[in-house]
This record gives sequence, structure tokens and C-alpha cells, in this order.
Amino acid sequence: MQGLMQDYQLTLHNIFNRMERIYPDHTVVTGGPRPSRYTYAEVAERIRKLGTALEQKLGLGADAVVGSFCWNHVQHLELYYAVPMSGRVLHTLNIRLFPQQIEYIAGHAGDEIIFVDRSLLPLLLPLREQLPSVTKYVVIDDTPEGQEGPEIPSDGAFFDYEELIGDCEPITAFPEANENDGVTFCYTSGTTGNPKGVLYSHRSMWLHAMACTSTAGAGVKPTDTVMPVVPMFHANAWGFIHSAPMVGANLVLPASDMTPHGLSKLIVNEGVTLAAGVPTIWQGIVPLFDRYDFSKLDRILCGGSAVPAGLIKEWRKVDVLVWQAWGMTETNPVASGAIIDPRLDGKSEDELLPHRARAGTPPPGVEFRIVEPDSTNELPWDDVATGDLQVRGPWIARDYYNPDAGVELSTEDGWMSTGDVAAIDPFGSVRIADRTKDLVKSGGEWISSVDIENILMGHDKIREAAVIGIPHPKWDERPLACVVLEEGQEMTAEDVKEYLAPQIAKWWMPDAIEFIDEVPKTSVGKMSKKDLRDQFKEYQLPTA
Repeated sequence: MQGLMQDYQLTLHNIFNRMERIYPDHTVVTGGPRPSRYTYAEVAERIRKLGTALEQKLGLGADAVVGSFCWNHVQHLELYYAVPMSGRVLHTLNIRLFPQQIEYIAGHAGDEIIFVDRSLLPLLLPLREQLPSVTKYVVIDDTPEGQEGPEIPSDGAFFDYEELIGDCEPITAFPEANENDGVTFCYTSGTTGNPKGVLYSHRSMWLHAMACTSTAGAGVKPTDTVMPVVPMFHANAWGFIHSAPMVGANLVLPASDMTPHGLSKLIVNEGVTLAAGVPTIWQGIVPLFDRYDFSKLDRILCGGSAVPAGLIKEWRKVDVLVWQAWGMTETNPVASGAIIDPRLDGKSEDELLPHRARAGTPPPGVEFRIVEPDSTNELPWDDVATGDLQVRGPWIARDYYNPDAGVELSTEDGWMSTGDVAAIDPFGSVRIADRTKDLVKSGGEWISSVDIENILMGHDKIREAAVIGIPHPKWDERPLACVVLEEGQEMTAEDVKEYLAPQIAKWWMPDAIEFIDEVPKTSVGKMSKKDLRDQFKEYQLPTA
């Protein structure tokens, strides 16, 4: 017997309608060099105008792919809704990729037009001849008022965004959509092989946004003012572009000013209660605690790489909770978060710290398992056994878009392998041990680089640390610790080892410590161990 519920399509139209009709007076603020302030009602009007412009002025077909090459600002938000609600697909191009990667993904996705910030034209214009499918460019002027930005070509292929939508009649009704229609492309960073395209659907976006408003997720609520520092060109700004409008939370978008002072001013001036970004962003603000009042900031969703326990402790000094979340491009991206289980009630903050530094539990709708390598043999949830972390759920990708030969995403029984090695405790909380490719294999045993890094970054004098495997004639690999000290601090290699000694197994101890100025980062702010391995590929470990 089947139920008698309505077949209601889960689409972005629903989120848009809520934003427009239920929360018209809530606001979207853009910071940076060209600040702006709009109500949701005004943003909705601009989205409707853009919907008209896509067809009538730009001549885009109903299934066209529209690229964006932008920072976080209100115009990018408008693209996030107008493009997919009009039946097209938005492709958020990562502005930090290498030129060859941009050429590849724009061609692979079939971009026909690119919306680009004027400040970013110098990055994009040299690639025009390598982007034959792109015939038009719409320039969003993000230069400060009264200043001249980079020159815009006058060959008829370029349009001004505000002029484009300015005299358009707002579309009265966007075409109906099927919840399984594609809405947005995001490409992985391509650390191995070509970047891979993930095509999200209306349904996956809607369910992911709903999960982020749940108390089992980020808990976004109508009284929040949300600032996603994580870029909108990276995995949907972790869903806040949809979850905030869904419940009417105010949005604050930092545009191109990603400096610690710029972000701090925006947080304070706009009364931000929930912010989101990678650990390096929040580490950069810690030295400014005595300069700004963060009393309205309630919590920070932090992810992209393991969150150091020391960073969580630092922000606790100003009564801000750093809440670790875990996910990847293929999971939309949020797939778990460090929710503190009520069975831990009564424990002190120091006792809770290891739990806050875990990947945590999945929200309803997402399932985890750990299995033996290259198998479907499940391992126990005892927080000891480690295996390949696999995931499934309604906002988890089942395949890549037009993948290269031999590239598969799903296992034979429908789960997705994440590439992470993890343990799960009896209550379902995940502890990431390492990325498969970042584990150090020494004498047939695995050493977790993440565990060593987290301990190192708990030291008051250490700002960043990354551990990589270096070839060894006897043990296959041994760990090398690359350490970045806080400004003005001094340590020796022996000081570092002395600090580690009581906290790790003796055979985990790095064979060498190298002090470096900065840990290299990927295009989305994660530590780039690939670059470190390249940097130290000729490194000779001590043999004694």
C-alpha cells in the first residue's frame, strides 16, 4: 500500500519563493571594495530581471551552461538562483586554478558565457582564445567607486551586469523544474588526473540546505546573520547560499577583501552570528582578538582540512565555538559535523576538545561505513579499527560528469569511497585518520600525518604544521614534520620532538623537523602536501 502524500518537487524555486515572500525585509550585504546592501525582496527582483536578460539579451538556450568567475557578492548570489531556475546550469569556475585547468573545465562543462568580476579580468582575458565555446562575457564591476578597473574589451562580446539587467522586465514566473534536473557544476581540484565535474540537482541542493538548517547540522536559523567566507566557487559556499535564504537568515558576503582586518570589520559591523571558512582564515584572525569585539559571533563552521584543537581553544577565549564539519565536493559538500552527544554532558571543555576536533556524525539522510581496502567488508565501530571511509545519501554524487575512462565514483553496491581513512566510534562519530594518499607507511605500519599535525598545532608557538612521508631505505617511508612558528617565536627541532614524545608512539616520531615560512595551500585554502612532497623530494633523512 502506497502513501497518499503529494508529489511535491524539491527545487530551488521553493527556496526563492520563501526568500521573496516570507523574508522580504531580511538583508544581503556585500563587503569589499564596492559594498552594497539589499533586502531579499530587492534581490528577488534582480534575480527575476536576470532571468529575463539570460534569454532576451544574451540569447541563451534553455539548457545552456553559464560560467561564473567571481568572488562572493550579491551578483553571484543572483546567478545561483536565476541560472538554474530558468532551466540552465551554473558552472562556478575556481578563480585560483591554473590557466590550463580553467581551460579544461570550461571546455569540459561546455560554458557558453562567463560572468566575471572586473578585478579578475586580467586572469581570464589571456585565456579567451583557449575558450572557443565561450562567446560572451558579462562584467560585474567590483572596483571601488571612482576608481578605474582593468580595461574591458570593446569588441561587442562584453556586457556590463548592471546595464544588462537594469531595464529588463522581471520574469513573472520561472519555468517549472524537475527536482532531478542539474543546477550547478563544481569541479574537483584535480590533484590526480584531470579535474572531475560534479553536477548537483535541485533535489540535492534542497535537501542539503534543509540538513544545514537542522540542529543535527549547522543549525542555520532565521535570527542568524551568516557570513560564508568559503568561496561561492568552491562547493556551493558549503550550502549557505541556499540554507540562509531558506530560513531567512541575513547574508553577509565579503567579496574580494579576505584580509583578517577586512573580515573582522565585517563580522563586527554587521553583527555576524555564524561564519564559515577554512582553518587558515580563522588562525589569521586570532591575533586581532584585542582589536575587535566578537561578542555577537556565536559559532564558526570550519572545514576543508582538519581543524587543529589549538584553534578551537583559541576561539573559546572569546566565547566563539569553532564547529568542525567534514565533506567534499562530491558530498555537496557537508556530510558530517562535530555535534556533541548528550552522553557527554557534564564533561569540561578540555575533556570535550577531542570530540570537537572530530569529523563528527552525519545529519539525517547520510550514512557512513568503514571497510577494508578494496572490499565491501565492513569494520567495527569501535574507534580503533580504521578503514576506507565510504558514504551514501541523497546529496552524495553517484558519478562524475562525463568522466575520463576508468574513473568511477561509486562502489559496486552503491556507496562512494571518499579517499579518507577513518575510524567510527560506537555512537557514529567519525575520526579522520588521514587521506589515503597522505598516510605514511613505515615498516608495513601506517602513521597518521593528521594526528601528528593536530598535536603540533596545539603548541602555543606553532602556527601551522604538515607531516609528509619521505622515502627511507629501511622503512619504506618515515615522517618529516614541516613546522611554521608564530611570529617572533623560536624553537629547535629537539624542542618539537620533546613536545611530541609523550603524546605519540615512539615509532611515529618524525625523523626530522624542518622549519618553513608557510605551508603551501591549494586553490581552496587546504594544505597542499603534494607541493610539500615536491619541495622535499630530494630530502635526505638522517640514517642514524
